[in-house]
Amino acid sequence: MGIEHGEFEDWRGGKADPIKHGGVRASSIVCGIREHGLLSQRHKPCYLLSLINALPAAESANMVTNFLGTSFLLTIFGGFICDSFFTRFKTFIIFCTLELLGLILLTIQAQDSRLQPAPNNKPSKSQEAILYTGLYAIAAGVGGVKAALPAHGADQLDQSNQRLISSFFNWFFFSLCLGGLIASTVMIWIEENLGWNWSFKISAVTLSVALLIFAMGFPIYRYKRPGGSPLKRIYKVFACAIRNRKASVSEAGDVETFGENRNHDKLRFLNRALIGDLVTANEVEEAKTFLGLLPIFASTIMMNCCLAQLMTFSVQQGRIMNRSLNDFKIPTQSLSVFPLIIMLTSIPLYEYLVVRLFKIKKNPPGKLNMFQPLRRIGLGLALASGSMAVAAIVEAKRREAANNNAILSVFWLGWQYLLLGVSDMFTLGGMLEFFYSEAPDSMRSMSTALSWCSTSMGYFVSSVLVTISNSVSGSLGKKWLGGNDLNHSRLDLFYTLLCVLNFLNLLNYIFWARRY
Repeated sequence: MGIEHGEFEDWRGGKADPIKHGGVRASSIVCGIREHGLLSQRHKPCYLLSLINALPAAESANMVTNFLGTSFLLTIFGGFICDSFFTRFKTFIIFCTLELLGLILLTIQAQDSRLQPAPNNKPSKSQEAILYTGLYAIAAGVGGVKAALPAHGADQLDQSNQRLISSFFNWFFFSLCLGGLIASTVMIWIEENLGWNWSFKISAVTLSVALLIFAMGFPIYRYKRPGGSPLKRIYKVFACAIRNRKASVSEAGDVETFGENRNHDKLRFLNRALIGDLVTANEVEEAKTFLGLLPIFASTIMMNCCLAQLMTFSVQQGRIMNRSLNDFKIPTQSLSVFPLIIMLTSIPLYEYLVVRLFKIKKNPPGKLNMFQPLRRIGLGLALASGSMAVAAIVEAKRREAANNNAILSVFWLGWQYLLLGVSDMFTLGGMLEFFYSEAPDSMRSMSTALSWCSTSMGYFVSSVLVTISNSVSGSLGKKWLGGNDLNHSRLDLFYTLLCVLNFLNLLNYIFWARRY
C-alpha cells in the first residue's frame, strides 16, 4: 500500500505502524539528547568574551549578541531544509555533525596556546579566523538542530492528543533547563579550574554521544516526507493574488480550512489566488496560517532582547561585584542556576497538577490547561518588563555602592536572573507549543523555528539598541555604555529603556493575541 501525502512512514519507506513506530518512547530520546547537546553550546559566548576581553564593554557585548543572534537566526534555514528537502531525522544528523566539527576546531584552538591571543590582547587575524570558523560552524549546526529536533519529537506523538503534545514540549524545555544547569555548574567549574581545553573536550564527547544515541533510535522513529519548498508555495499564492487583484473576492469563493477555529477574514484578499486554478485551496490556507503566526512572533522579540543582557552586561556586572561565599568564589555565569532550579522544580509540579485536575474535573485535554500557550507567552512578556525594572534598580544601587568604595554582593543580580529565567520558561515553552500546534503540517519545522528566530532577532535588536543608545546619549554629552568600566557608565538607564519598551511591547502583544 502506498504512502499518501502527509502520512507517516517507517525507516524503510512503508506505512508507520503506531505500535512499533513513534510514541512516548521515541519522543523521550529527543529530550534526552537535547540535554547532552546543550552542554556544547552554553559556554561558547563566554569563550568568545574571554578572547575579546580587551575590547570596550559595549563592543564585546555586541560581538556576543551578534554570534548568538546568528546561531538562532539560522534555525529558519534549518526549518526550511526540514520542510523542503530532508526528513527531520536526516536534517538533525547533518547539522549536528557540522556542529561537532566546529566544536572540534575550537577544541584544537583551546588546546594550543599558539592559537590563542596573549592576555588582554586582541586576537591576531589567523586566531580570529579559527575562532569565528569554529563558532559559526557551531552556529549553523545549532540552527539546524534546533529546527529539526523539537518538531521531530512532537511528530512521534498522536497529533490528535493536544495534551500529550503540550506535555512533550514541557519536558523538552525541562531537558533544556537540566542541560543548562549542568553547563552553569559543572562545566563552569571545569572551565575556571581545569581550563577551556578540558571544557571543549568534554563537550565534544557529550555531543558525539548524543548524536550516536539519536541515530541508534532510527528503527523506532516515524518520519514524514518533506513536501517541497513552502516559501515557493507562499510566493505563488501572493503572485497569483496580485495578478488577480482587480477581481472581486467573492469570485474566488471561500477557502475550507484544515484546522479548528481558524479565522483569516483579514487575509481574504489572498483568496483571489484561487482564480485560474493555479493555486489550491490548501496552499492559500497554508499561506494564511503562516502569516497569521507572524504578529505573535514579532511581539516576542523584545522579550528576548532582555535575555541577551544575561549573556553580556549581567556577566560584566558580576565580574566587579563581590562573588565570595565564605571561602568559595561564585562564577558569574553560574548565577543562572537560581532560575534553572526553580524551572526544573516547577515543570514536574505543573505536569502533576495538570494530570490531577484532569482526573478530578474529567475535562477534555484541550480545555484543561488554564495556561494555554498564548496566555503563557503573555505572562512571560510581563515578567520580562518587570525584570528590567528590577535590573535598573539593582544597577543603580551597585553604582552608588561603588562610588562609596563599597562592593555589592553578586546575589543582588539573582533577582533579574530569576525573573528573566521564569519569563523565558513561559515564553519559549509557550511559543514552541503554539507554533507547532497552529502551523500547517507542511511547515511545522519552519514554524517551530520561529521560536528560536525570535531569540535571534532579540539579540540583534539588543546590539542595535546598544549602538543607538550610545549614539544618542553621546550626542547629549556622555555615552551610557561607553568604555569598559561599568562604574562610569549608565547601564541603569539602558535597563530602564528596556523596561519601557517591553511594557509597550506587552500591550502590542495583547492586541494581536486577542485578535488571533
